[in-house]
Amino acid sequence: MWFRQLFDLESSTYTYLLADEVSRDAVIIDPVLENVERDLTLIRELGLTLRYALDTHVHADHVTALGTLRDKTGCETVLAERAGVGIADVYVKDGDHIAFGRYALEARETPGHTNGCVTFVLADHSMAFTGDALLIRGSGRTDFQQGDASTLYRSVHEKIFSLPSACLLYPGHDYKGRTVTSVEEETRLNPRLGGGKTVTEFVEIMSRLQLAYPKKIDVAVPANLHLGLKDLSVTAELPEGPRWAPVERSVAGIPEITPEWVAANRTVGRLIDVRETDELVSELGHVEGIEHVPLATVTSAAAAWSREAPVIVVCRSGGRSGKAALQLEGMGFTKVVSMRGGMIEWSRLRLPTTRAALAIARDGAT
Repeated sequence: MWFRQLFDLESSTYTYLLADEVSRDAVIIDPVLENVERDLTLIRELGLTLRYALDTHVHADHVTALGTLRDKTGCETVLAERAGVGIADVYVKDGDHIAFGRYALEARETPGHTNGCVTFVLADHSMAFTGDALLIRGSGRTDFQQGDASTLYRSVHEKIFSLPSACLLYPGHDYKGRTVTSVEEETRLNPRLGGGKTVTEFVEIMSRLQLAYPKKIDVAVPANLHLGLKDLSVTAELPEGPRWAPVERSVAGIPEITPEWVAANRTVGRLIDVRETDELVSELGHVEGIEHVPLATVTSAAAAWSREAPVIVVCRSGGRSGKAALQLEGMGFTKVVSMRGGMIEWSRLRLPTTRAALAIARDGAT
């Protein structure tokens, strides 16, 4: 496998390019907008075909190049389903794989720095790309973007420290010139998370940090919720539609409604679950009375639906349902929402579910 580690001087961000040397299929992890031409030049020089551009999370310190790389190469963009970005091409959750040639990256959800953090692990467990969840002798901060220290502690210990001790760990940043570490090193030497530190000790350490407000966060986060594309006017152009429910727009422009409102108003319109069949009977189950329309079939199935009737879209955590809601708005639906937080939040609120098998609603169903 070809592997290149690239660096952005301003934000100290590492970008990683991986490729199958036989098929020349490639993926890039955490690309930075200002370095697009550098990265594209390297891809061209090596004769690679960029299949996927991945972000480990919604970054606050730089603008991502995901959208620009998609526009320039035709690659697919990849983010965690829980990242809350409604316009990515592929949403991953725990255990999903992104294949490139003979290789694949396994997604391991590692929230705590942000809700939508994911660590990408090479399928043979020889390398892992930890983003900001775990840094060399450190960790990502937990004081903004839904950060939570106890969650991050569990993520690192359960999803990263559980890898083989020789697994090489490549972080999203380093500010001291270091390039790589390993599971063995960090479990032993990380002053925040290693050396037998308890979750209580880690929470206390994180609570004492006096960190400056990220200087680019007010620009980077809104941009990165749109894959880093410069034209963010799409949010303002989305139709608001009649005020039929307490709908709120996310920063990414997704019309959202709370699970509590859905629970109290399940018969107000069409309730659509866009997950895959096996997810409906998983531990999260599904809302009784939903129609099952997998995300890939939403636009074809919706062709025969009334554009004026309310549509409530549900998925696991809000990523796929957000994408479906935007697709339906693009088709002219005026009363469409995504259920905020998906079935994860529904389950957290202990709202009623069922695991009964459900048929897929076919194209043209009314």
